[in-house]
Amino acid sequence: MLKNHFLALAITLGIAFLWLRINDYFANKGWISSHISRKLIHIGTGPIYVLCWLLFPESDLSPYLAALVPLIISAQFTLVGLGIIQDPAAVKAMSRTGRRKEILRGPLYYGLVFVFLTILFWRNTPDGIIALMILCGGDGLADVVGKRFGKLHLPWSKRKTVLGSITMFAGGFVFSVLILSVFISQGNFSGSVLDYSFKLAVISITATIVESLPFSDIDNITVPITAIIIANLVF
Repeated sequence: MLKNHFLALAITLGIAFLWLRINDYFANKGWISSHISRKLIHIGTGPIYVLCWLLFPESDLSPYLAALVPLIISAQFTLVGLGIIQDPAAVKAMSRTGRRKEILRGPLYYGLVFVFLTILFWRNTPDGIIALMILCGGDGLADVVGKRFGKLHLPWSKRKTVLGSITMFAGGFVFSVLILSVFISQGNFSGSVLDYSFKLAVISITATIVESLPFSDIDNITVPITAIIIANLVF
């Protein structure tokens, strides 16, 4: 934990932008596909950002300063999606078809969810952390694994697979366990991670059911909202 709010903000912002630009660069060079780049951003940004919460001092100002990071990135997404900022590398890395306006949906929703959950939950409760980890580790990995290896499709959602849903549950659960373990070790939450395991499983299963529904481009909203609702019920 650092004593200076603004140093913590600068480090967090620098790390977040570095992660995004690395993926933008790799996608623009053709070293990885735009699909993989988009999912690496989706999966990796959350854990990196949430772990940076530990840099901020205990203060009422800290969650608002930390939330500036996804807010600044979301503002950049908006400007790129609207064509005000020309950033072909970002468009290639974060869109499915190479159309900049796609960034105004999934990626923008993703960033705004981080803003709100940071401010509302911060380190005061595990609810926000769990919701973000299920979004990143669960929803992000489900799409990668399900599309690449999944063969058996869900009867109610032909675009999604059984393997994808299994990965959604496992990824969300494991990411939540790992990140919560770090926060518990730093004294932010009481007990051990085993005390949270059953509740995490319930939250992950419920979020998996919601993610499996045949809707597009809104998982970045519906999955964390579901996780928050269930977390409030079980904790």
